[in-house]
Amino acid sequence: MTSQITLFVNPTAGRGRGASAARPAADALRGAGFSVRTVLGEDAPDALRRAREAVDAGTGALIAVGGDGLMSLALQAVAGTGTPLGVVAVGTGNDFARSLGLPVKDPARAGRLAAEALTAGTVRTIDLGRVGTKWFGTILASGFDSRVNDRGNRMRLPGGRFRYDLAMLAELAALRPVPYRIALDDGPVREIEATLVAVGNGPLYGGGMRMCAGAVMDDGLLDVTVVAGCDRRTLLRVFPQVYRGTHLDHPKVTVHRARSVTLRAPGITGYADGEPVGALPLTARCVPGAVGVLAATR
Repeated sequence: MTSQITLFVNPTAGRGRGASAARPAADALRGAGFSVRTVLGEDAPDALRRAREAVDAGTGALIAVGGDGLMSLALQAVAGTGTPLGVVAVGTGNDFARSLGLPVKDPARAGRLAAEALTAGTVRTIDLGRVGTKWFGTILASGFDSRVNDRGNRMRLPGGRFRYDLAMLAELAALRPVPYRIALDDGPVREIEATLVAVGNGPLYGGGMRMCAGAVMDDGLLDVTVVAGCDRRTLLRVFPQVYRGTHLDHPKVTVHRARSVTLRAPGITGYADGEPVGALPLTARCVPGAVGVLAATR
């Protein structure tokens, strides 16, 4: 493995933490004897192009410094290539790092762990989900939660997280079940009315919500969490349980496991790792062993 490592940095992640986090992460890697170069981008497409160029040039690892948005870009660059991914999570949600048990908002420690894994050759191989050409590490969301994203993305004010809190209130006021058609692997199409359907390679999304709490990132399967159609009162009662994962015991919630899932529903956008991937119908597939992560093996 080459001793040159690439830091892939989002300087605006976590309200500017990305820029300040790059230095302690780089110091930890250099202290372990690695040569470090930094990749930035003018925008997401430019950043992804530069990351792919680093991977194609044979970098020893791509170390992503930022939040889940940057982790998503990094996955597009390294999935299926054999180049390991390091994670220095300094964003707002950091669900990918949390799902892997990696440090959050501690760039020096994250950098040291990445350096130790590179030195020892301990790379954990995990699965990824794939929708078309888009890779995802955590959850493909659809239904109520994706409608909240749609509405929040259309709103110009207020800024920050509060915009999505207001979007959630607005979607609660307009809550209605979605008519889904769902196919698991090669099985029959199931027609259901649901509040949301989440397809998880990992357990977390939305900044710590354990929507697919039982998902394991190296079992070759996707966890499909279905919240049946329900009224506002029921949804508000179930929602706080998502942070503990205990919502899976509610009678309105069912969980399925499959290698591939096809979702059809009118007027619904799918969001993978928090990023829009297109309108349904969409098919998500689990790709076993798609990427190596610089993390302790289990």
